[in-house]
Amino acid sequence: MLVRDIMKSPVVVAECDATLASTYSLMREHGIRHVPVVRQGKLVGVVTDRDLRLATSALSTKPFSPKARIEKVMSQPAQTADPLDPVEEAARTMRQLKIGCLPVMSGADLVGIVTGLDLLDALLRLTGVSMPSGRLEVGLPDHPGELARLAAFLAAKQVNIRSILSHADADDRIRLVLRVGTIELKVIAQELRTQGFEVLWPALSPW
Repeated sequence: MLVRDIMKSPVVVAECDATLASTYSLMREHGIRHVPVVRQGKLVGVVTDRDLRLATSALSTKPFSPKARIEKVMSQPAQTADPLDPVEEAARTMRQLKIGCLPVMSGADLVGIVTGLDLLDALLRLTGVSMPSGRLEVGLPDHPGELARLAAFLAAKQVNIRSILSHADADDRIRLVLRVGTIELKVIAQELRTQGFEVLWPALSPW
């Protein structure tokens, strides 16, 4: 999945000479919390609803007037993404920098924006949780052929795999989370255990 698959487009933007008050009204109107800031059509920064609240707060040492220009409080330069970036790279950038959005640039053109909510939507799509399915979690040795062995077993049982997510576990093992086309999970889990697979979910007991 790529950034272009989850980004919002077209993008609601604010001109750099817009006021804090008008930009906040723009956010409220469109139900958004992140707005790229442009000057003559070119991206120059990003502002969030939090930036606006902090800038005008009475708790600030030097609060801005709601009539101040947005360029006074925007974050610059803006960290951006490319439409062809994998979504996991966008997520890593946002996590490392602790930011809530990435404007998406194709060359010099602003073509979209990705937010934390978009990444959550992508996670839901990748896990297949919105499709009728059951959830299996299986631990496997991190060796060639182990995933194929699991897939072959499920195929032999006429169980379709709708999605797979994996991550490294301890002791040279990987953990797989599968969405499968059956709700008879306890039966499948027991048969997997009989064949020597480590089934983590459904669990045999809650502890």
